Amino acid sequence: MNEKERNNGGSPAVPELLAPAGNFEKLVTAIHYGANAVYLGGKDFSLRAKAGNFDFDQMKEAVAYAHARKVKVYVTVNILAHNRDLAGLDAYLFSLCELGADGVIVSDPGILQTVRSLIPSMNIHLSTQANVTNYGAAAFWAGQGAKRLNLARELSLEEIREIRAKVGCELEIFVHGALCISYSGRCMLSSYMTQRDANQGNCAHPCRYRYALTEEKRPGQYFPVEEDERGTYIFNAKDLCLLELLPELMASGVDSLKIEGRMKSIFYVGGVVRIYRAALDYLAALPPSAWRNPADIRLPDEFMEELLKTGTRGTTENFIRQRPGCREMLYASSRAVQPAEPVAVIRRAGDPLLVEVRNVLETGAEICYMAPGAEVIPATILTMHDEKGETVSRANPGNRVLLTTVPVLASAVENGILRREKPSEE
Repeated sequence: MNEKERNNGGSPAVPELLAPAGNFEKLVTAIHYGANAVYLGGKDFSLRAKAGNFDFDQMKEAVAYAHARKVKVYVTVNILAHNRDLAGLDAYLFSLCELGADGVIVSDPGILQTVRSLIPSMNIHLSTQANVTNYGAAAFWAGQGAKRLNLARELSLEEIREIRAKVGCELEIFVHGALCISYSGRCMLSSYMTQRDANQGNCAHPCRYRYALTEEKRPGQYFPVEEDERGTYIFNAKDLCLLELLPELMASGVDSLKIEGRMKSIFYVGGVVRIYRAALDYLAALPPSAWRNPADIRLPDEFMEELLKTGTRGTTENFIRQRPGCREMLYASSRAVQPAEPVAVIRRAGDPLLVEVRNVLETGAEICYMAPGAEVIPATILTMHDEKGETVSRANPGNRVLLTTVPVLASAVENGILRREKPSEE
């Protein structure tokens, strides 16, 4: 056992669960379902320019909300900066210090040096965009003042272990979410096709487009690009999912497990965070003897079954066991079929529940409450009333209604999500 493990008889330390917060509601959802930390971006200097993002007052509110619940907040300042981008950087960094951010996520050496010079007390986390693929690079960045390194997604488990053995700074890895067809996210496809620079936070996601072939003497005729009749989404990688690798990752000594998805829905954020939280809690409860061979530890099947209901492009373990190939691509469509969908967010617990509707909801619908952990509680909507007390049989997205259910969802709490199974498309 290495220095990253607890002195508790052999059980490894439980890593931080780090979740995306594209806006305030997603931050609340991530915290509700068990994130130890969240990462978010401001209106500038962030690689997700199209996310909701936060202005100063919103970020101040977000930090206060998270800190009141003992959750850390890291702010992305992770663009690959040009000269023009440095204007206003100093003032922005001072504002992050003022509002109490727990760290900044950077990839540009110039921005890192600026943080070190202006705010020596600020924790610096190195973004995956910096492409740390070996222990020499890890030691270099640690020597430059980075407290934590988000390792490149192109690493195997054995390489992660070796880096852990060679460097003492914190290590963070992505465990779930979308993968770019590029090297650790450094992609130029969007710039060439749409003039939107992914490395400046403005990606148009052309890897998710459907492609066809044209021939110069047949203008306007499009021929499908096919590989064994599997389809035309030739750049469309499946989503990363390392849930079943958590025992070995935990034993390797990584400090933080990061979920991608600042552009995703609260259903995705809540659904993914709750299962990784449940899995980490399950592993934390195992006796020390179980950790003699972490590769033999198996998580309950329902964890993966639940995770796959959040919506995905299919799953891949990427480079963690072996180099990925064509099986790690989804050629037939832009995403896989999503078996469940959110219908409402609970705004006040009790009987009846006050909910905010996200998909059309009707009396008699079969729904499920996504409880913290992996538990799902089914119920049927008996009645619905609007906030004036009038009975309604149908509620539309954005409506706030009072629900009575059978059985009563007595354990449901504020900010919890209600979902339903989607009908089969067959």
